[in-house]
Amino acid sequence: MTSPTSSAAAQPAAPTARGTDRIPTAPGGGLSLPRLYVLRFGYLVMGGGLALVKWPAFVANAGSWTLSQGVVECMLLAMSLLALLGLRYPVKMLPILLFESMWKLTWFAVVALPQLVGDGMDAATTELFAKNLWVVVILAVIPWGYVARQYLATPGDRWRSTPAAPKNPRP
Repeated sequence: MTSPTSSAAAQPAAPTARGTDRIPTAPGGGLSLPRLYVLRFGYLVMGGGLALVKWPAFVANAGSWTLSQGVVECMLLAMSLLALLGLRYPVKMLPILLFESMWKLTWFAVVALPQLVGDGMDAATTELFAKNLWVVVILAVIPWGYVARQYLATPGDRWRSTPAAPKNPRP
């Protein structure tokens, strides 16, 4: 005999109103288990790398930074925590990987590339350039097809509390 709870769980979900069923119900957003492990590897590289490098420096140097250094260090600490959360929720935390990719690619295009094709990079820029090359790991693990379907092709969330009723044209 089944309990009421288990029989309710076996019943299909009631149909939803159009436009409210955009969130994937399958665990992992429809990505295969191996693909989820690849994503988790990216989170581990990003979150684990930041944890190894930035957390000890955060504890040792907190309070001694300039304003901009403090902002950067605090943002990197938060990013590492969110990336580690991505180990548990790899699909839900995709925006963190996208943010990481976008800021680094923007930095390469706006800061490093002009110096590289110009007079050359100074020592500090060269050091940051080398550190930022780790972004290739993040770019490689992001499921770009899923990102395109989810963030570009899927209609966005609604802007109104209720769907607008169609206006009846006058004869």
